[in-house]
Amino acid sequence: MKDFTIITDSCCDLPITSISELNIPYVSLSYHYNEIERLDDFGTSYSLKNFYDDMRSGAVPKTSQPSSHLFCQAFKKILDEGKDILYIGASSGLSGTVNGANIAKDMLEQDYPDYNIYILDILTASLGQGLMVLKAKEMQNEGKSIEEIFNYLLAIRQNLNTYMIVDDINHVKRGGRISSAAAFVGMLLNIKPFLSISDSGKVVALDKIRGRKRAINALFEKILEKIENAEDQIIAISHGDCIEDALALKRLILSKIPVKDVLISFIGPVVGTHGGPGAIAVFFLGKERELHRES
Repeated sequence: MKDFTIITDSCCDLPITSISELNIPYVSLSYHYNEIERLDDFGTSYSLKNFYDDMRSGAVPKTSQPSSHLFCQAFKKILDEGKDILYIGASSGLSGTVNGANIAKDMLEQDYPDYNIYILDILTASLGQGLMVLKAKEMQNEGKSIEEIFNYLLAIRQNLNTYMIVDDINHVKRGGRISSAAAFVGMLLNIKPFLSISDSGKVVALDKIRGRKRAINALFEKILEKIENAEDQIIAISHGDCIEDALALKRLILSKIPVKDVLISFIGPVVGTHGGPGAIAVFFLGKERELHRES
């Protein structure tokens, strides 16, 4: 069985310690504001705390996906080591990274006809994507083949649930999910959008909840409703610089659900641009995603 490398992109929002310890290569997206462009490198070159403080001070970041040329460079390095590739990428409904990876694959296949490049659109992002990268690494360490891992992740991706709350409704407005008038009313009423990722990998609004505490409880209730085989599960919580709320949600989960573990990490700057400070998201395997169709 040919050796292979699991590679991802910076939208996976894993802790940099996990990226380093597991030696996971990644392709960086970028973000820019105040005439400065930075790579999303898991807070290595510019702290995630500083990023969210900048947003609180009025910065409005923009994001950019990596070019197909950058994917070519990353893939070619692996292929030149004599290894096949499994790329686990952020949802095509949220980013163009998977498309860039597929273009790179097409460009390289002629020069590397004896090698395989598997591209998996995981249909979510942040720590949901990160969970699947960790699962792929675990299976690789168990001796599973690249085909077995790819097929397994493909089979379960509709069971990978994503639910999130956003503290500042203006970030949702900028993403085009609600109107300016609805955002204004939402701010007056302390409304927190309750969001999910649909079966097609796009953000959908499920509800509007009044008050922060109720919104966090709604995340917990959704986990209770949807999780399956909890004792075998790692639940992931990502947060936009609101660690105390993330820890409170973790304690609530552990008090009621016998899970294997709860992983907490920052929402990185690319995903965080669209969620803003105070956003919280949870990811776990369970019942299939509900079929929310975008209008």
